[in-house]
Amino acid sequence: MPPAALPSAARVLVVDDEENISYLVASALRLAGLEVRIAGTAVEALADAAAYPPDAVVLDVMLPDLDGFETLKRLRGRGIDAPVLFLSARSETADRVRGLTSGGDDYIVKPFALEEVTARVQLALARRGAARQESHRLAVADLVLDEDAHQVWRGATEVHLTATEFTLLRCLLGNAGRVVTRAQLLDRVWHYDFAGESAIVESFVSTLRKKLEAAAPGGPALIHTVRGVGYALREPTS
Repeated sequence: MPPAALPSAARVLVVDDEENISYLVASALRLAGLEVRIAGTAVEALADAAAYPPDAVVLDVMLPDLDGFETLKRLRGRGIDAPVLFLSARSETADRVRGLTSGGDDYIVKPFALEEVTARVQLALARRGAARQESHRLAVADLVLDEDAHQVWRGATEVHLTATEFTLLRCLLGNAGRVVTRAQLLDRVWHYDFAGESAIVESFVSTLRKKLEAAAPGGPALIHTVRGVGYALREPTS
């Protein structure tokens, strides 16, 4: 079976207090087509991960405030389930074992080759993509829809939707980044042709948008209206 495709614009959070290392790692990952954010402390990393949940984290073990192991524990406690790849100058077996048994997905010893870090991050993202496909989940930014469990989350907050709202969101998520016309929504969600019933779509989209925004106060809008055409669910632009 071929490896799972990487998610488009996969987001990687690089956490290291050595600016030269974080800059080099981030540059290599960006050249590989990934979106990268940088944090220099555990506090910055936790705040960044809450605002823009990453698809993978490259995490230094020695940080100025908390060590990488405690940082990972707090990330998991906040619902961040992205794979974590530790970076460390410690090469002893005991350190490697601690990193992997504490919930880390990989352990990379400094000094390292940038090509190796990039390859390991891509492998972690591919494994994550395969797991998402197996669990029938759709996700954009911090919004996750689980088709099997019939549940929706915005970050760590569950969003309770009606059956119709769930089907509407699934249609938008399944076409993330693309505009879905009102006629297409009527056909796919309500199963009848467009005949001047745009008010039905507008009403349900408005309610859905309010529920998603209420689950993440102050968070970025995900559902966008394209005037005269329809709606698009997109990643935040900044």
